[in-house]
Amino acid sequence: MSDGNDRDSGTPADEVPADEPTVPSPDGSDEPGSDEPSSDGDAADAVWPVWGGTSPRTATQDDAPAVDDTSSTSDEPAEQPADEPGDESADEPGDESADEPAQDESAPDEGAADGPAGEPAADDAPDAADAPDVPEADDAPEGDAAPGEPAPPGAEADGAAAAEVVTDEDVPDDGESAARAASPVQQEEDEPTATTDATELIAPVTTATPTATPTAATPAEPVHRHAHAAEPAAAAGAATGAAAAGAAAAAGDASQQPPVPARHRVIPGDTTAPAPTPATVSAGPVPTTPRKESPLDVFDADDGKRRWPRRLAVVGGIVVVLIGGYVAASYALGDKVPRGATVAGVDIGGLSSSDAVTRLDDELGDATSKKIPVVAKEVTASLDPQDAGLTFDAQATVDQLTGVDLLEPARLWDHVVGTGEVDPVTSVDAKELGRSVDALSPALSKTPVDGTVVFVDGSAQATKAADGWKLDTVKASKVVADDWLVGARPLELPTSAVAPDITQDETDASLATAEKVVSAPVSVTVDGKLTVLTADDLSAAASMVPKDGNLVLQLDGEKLTKEILDQQPDLETKASDASFVFVDDKPKIKAGKPGKTLDPDDVAAAVSKAAVADERDATVELTKSDPVESTAELKKLRVDEIVSEFSTPLTPEPKRTENIRVGLSHITGTLIRPGETFSLTEALGPVDAKHGFIDAGAIVSGEHVQAVGGGLSQVSTTTYNAAFFAGMEDITHQPHSEWFSRYPEGRESTIFTGVIDMAWKNTTPYGALVQGWVADGRAYVRIWGTKYWTVKTTTSARSGVVAPTTVYSESKTCEPALPGNPGFSVTVTRKIYLKDELKKTESNSWRYKPQNRVICGAPPSSDDKDGDSGGTDD
Repeated sequence: MSDGNDRDSGTPADEVPADEPTVPSPDGSDEPGSDEPSSDGDAADAVWPVWGGTSPRTATQDDAPAVDDTSSTSDEPAEQPADEPGDESADEPGDESADEPAQDESAPDEGAADGPAGEPAADDAPDAADAPDVPEADDAPEGDAAPGEPAPPGAEADGAAAAEVVTDEDVPDDGESAARAASPVQQEEDEPTATTDATELIAPVTTATPTATPTAATPAEPVHRHAHAAEPAAAAGAATGAAAAGAAAAAGDASQQPPVPARHRVIPGDTTAPAPTPATVSAGPVPTTPRKESPLDVFDADDGKRRWPRRLAVVGGIVVVLIGGYVAASYALGDKVPRGATVAGVDIGGLSSSDAVTRLDDELGDATSKKIPVVAKEVTASLDPQDAGLTFDAQATVDQLTGVDLLEPARLWDHVVGTGEVDPVTSVDAKELGRSVDALSPALSKTPVDGTVVFVDGSAQATKAADGWKLDTVKASKVVADDWLVGARPLELPTSAVAPDITQDETDASLATAEKVVSAPVSVTVDGKLTVLTADDLSAAASMVPKDGNLVLQLDGEKLTKEILDQQPDLETKASDASFVFVDDKPKIKAGKPGKTLDPDDVAAAVSKAAVADERDATVELTKSDPVESTAELKKLRVDEIVSEFSTPLTPEPKRTENIRVGLSHITGTLIRPGETFSLTEALGPVDAKHGFIDAGAIVSGEHVQAVGGGLSQVSTTTYNAAFFAGMEDITHQPHSEWFSRYPEGRESTIFTGVIDMAWKNTTPYGALVQGWVADGRAYVRIWGTKYWTVKTTTSARSGVVAPTTVYSESKTCEPALPGNPGFSVTVTRKIYLKDELKKTESNSWRYKPQNRVICGAPPSSDDKDGDSGGTDD
């Protein structure tokens, strides 16, 4: 008889020996997808062998193929599973055995296949094509046995244990999934179920007595494979044979029923099969493990399609509750500072926002207003935070810890676990801070000490160099900006080292040079004459001066030159300058003469070189010296003509006249260049007997007395008028207290050396040369140069005239005097023109006292009616 499962070849299936183990039938009452236990608990679960594997596993209700219950009252057609890949004959017409269980014609006992009367025949078993794919054992090696191979030894033991009850808790999840996927009918929850119990259709399986003796393994027949498409069909055929064997076992005593041989498909093209792998089968019931209750048990386990909305609803509800709680907690704690929060050492944890701000303002008020102590290298100072532009914002600091931000769960988490130190919110004015830190720099610094070498008492001595340091203003500004509120006091500011310009190495080298300078005398030869400079002479003139980071030997050439000239005074000849001389009362230029001098720079250079050499000899040449004032320079001044001249009459007193002559000789030849000022006291020089002056009449403090240089006021008046008419600028002058008829009214000047001076300024572009002399009873003063200004002057009439009176003087220096001129006021006006253009107008007013009669002695008493004290009126 043709096997309906061998659709590819039509060849009869290979026969299996009669000792094939009996396969129990599954419980047909277990609907696909149902998690509810069967009413017949003893027959609900069975141990199913794994075809194609090396070891059996325990099968559950979900693993069993669905039973085609033809007696069911359901009118709905059963869903057909999709064709297996490679089963090309599944839909071929005329193949009537495609949906029927295969019948083995060579079965020794046909009654065993039919089962007891009243029970369905093997035809009611599930179609081979609809049989589920039995999952392989987890640890079965791939390809150990092909479908259709005889069961390994111990299969009877598995059949014997098939009646043991196996709970759903022991069923692997993959078994449930495999059973649902292979079920031909997916029954809905509300559909009517079959009224006939599955046990009425399939004979109950009698539990076999466990035996320790396994059934001998039967060699497997060769299995022929046809590409990859025959594997699913072979598996389906094996499942059909298992179903028929289970029905036969249910008909009678399992121990007395002959085994039903399994049918095998012959796959053309493959004549070899892998060697059978014996499987280890243990007898006995499968232990059960109680399962804990789960909140998800409320869902209907029978309907996988409908339980996911309910699960989604529950999960959604839980999420909504969690979100609601998160939002509620965020708003409830939004105005509270997390516990444990501190700012600059101030604890504000658990306070409300306003209370936290108040506490920070109270606790940190002094820190933000008082000066901040700072230190650098143990040198302390202070910094005013307000002047430095440093401010603390308590509200902003608290705001970063409070408030509601649903997108920042960490803020709520801080309330749960607490927080710690929080950085305060501060603002820094970078420019103000920079200025304040720069102001600290002088105080927070130490100047480096340069090495020095000095000469003392003919020897050289050195001071050591030392490094300094200064405030690193850039880094210090950053430290203050970051730590001014939270840093430890005093705030330590960074510094940087400052090296000295003259290092210790340079100092040591310079000391060696200096010691050699004063180690011995130096011989100096000038114009063939020898001079010796001792170590003391060298030490007094030597010094080591810093230059470009080094100490350089420097000798004072002036001191060395003086020492040489003291030993050789005739070495030099002085140069004479060009000058003006009067020849025939006219100025002439006398040419200067060059001289020979000892140049101090040449002396210093020669001696410096010899002082550090092994041969300590120096030679210096005399230098030609030109006059300071050259003839050419004097000619440029254009002293060619008389610009102004003035004279005053002399008195008959010879001593007075002599002082005037000497004074005029002193000022003769004085040259005033353009812009320079003439001073009479400077031109006269010292007024003393050594310089030719003698005692003569003078007015001192309003009294007529005898004084050295008496009469020089006439030299002052005469010179003042000469400059007045030359257009020179009046710098200072003072008229006499009394007017003398030998002087012009309001245009005269006195002098008292060291107290009163007469000075004027040369406002012309030419030189002004002064010439003075006495002749013909008059004193003369001329100013030579080139005419430039034109001067016009006027003198006002006297005003406020007061007649002289008689006065008495008891002074020891009193000189009697006759009455003279009256007292009065007068004004002198001068107008200065340049080429007929008025450039300047100036006026000078003065008041003179009357020249009273002076009587030396006490005034007469009231008894002396005529008032005559006995003195003369002369």
